[in-house]
Amino acid sequence: MKQIVIGSDHAGYKMKQFLIQQLQEAGYDVEDKGTYSEDSVDAGAYAIKVCEDVANNLDTKYGILICGTGIGMSMMANKVKGIRASLVSDLFSAEMTRAHNNANVLCMGARIISEYMAWEFTKVWLSTEHLGGKYAKRVEAMMNYEKNR
Repeated sequence: MKQIVIGSDHAGYKMKQFLIQQLQEAGYDVEDKGTYSEDSVDAGAYAIKVCEDVANNLDTKYGILICGTGIGMSMMANKVKGIRASLVSDLFSAEMTRAHNNANVLCMGARIISEYMAWEFTKVWLSTEHLGGKYAKRVEAMMNYEKNR
């Protein structure tokens, strides 16, 4: 079971706290990279903290990022080499981002979905395996582009 590294900005703080509790109760080892209050902060700083850790431990860690919409977190997350972050707001996307794209960071918007929806998406995302095959070739092409550009 991979360790979960989680971060949020002020808008995602309450949802992050909820998910940490749910993840720990489900037996996951969770590392909280902040923020630690609802005081206004820059989401990007927390995306970098989470994603640098995941990128340096691809075999052992997944990341979860939460901000108001999830958009800022996902955009910043994908600037970190080795990260395949995906913003989800439905169960199908949560499943497909792992099955097809082997996403290693899940992004969600606390002003878009409820805490319970976020937990459902997280459970689906964590339990879905990458399908490999033609999808592995697509992920490899994506990562090769990143490496060579």
